[in-house]
Amino acid sequence: MMGKNLAGNRALASAIMAGTARVRGCQVDGDGIDSCMVRLRPNVAALLVKPEGSLLICERWMIPGAWQFPQGGVDAGETPEQALFREVREEVGLEPRHYEVLAQRSGYRYLYPPHVRSKKLLKHGSHGQEQTYFLCRLLEGAPAVNVNQQAREFSAYRWIEPLEFDLDWLPEFKRDVYRQVLWDFFHVAV
Repeated sequence: MMGKNLAGNRALASAIMAGTARVRGCQVDGDGIDSCMVRLRPNVAALLVKPEGSLLICERWMIPGAWQFPQGGVDAGETPEQALFREVREEVGLEPRHYEVLAQRSGYRYLYPPHVRSKKLLKHGSHGQEQTYFLCRLLEGAPAVNVNQQAREFSAYRWIEPLEFDLDWLPEFKRDVYRQVLWDFFHVAV
């Protein structure tokens, strides 16, 4: 009996290492993450565009050359739209009266890379994020973007055409989501 369990455990360990383990219909990846147990943190992201179509991107405060859209987690008791309004205000200083929401799409998911996953699991209780993206048009008379906020997220910002976005500005684990978002909202293949 003991030998059979040991052989079964070895087979499971080999399958886990190969990323092919199936446990009760769930996939276990090479990092030992069971797909039935993966927890994703709700997150929102803002695609802020000017009326002529240029898109806001912001450079991460402590990571020069890393550009992204304003984004952040959805707090307990908050709707995704409320989280959007809070995150845009906190990160770039714009109030909801300065832009209008044109569209939203959900279901964009990614896992954190293995080397930070345990830290994120302790901090947020999640293995990755599930994002809702909001396409927002800046309204006439809106103030300039201000990344110099109290809890600083960004060091700089700029407006680009969506087709100018370079996936090399992102960590590898976010690239598929950005590729899909740019296609879904702007029909741009990057």
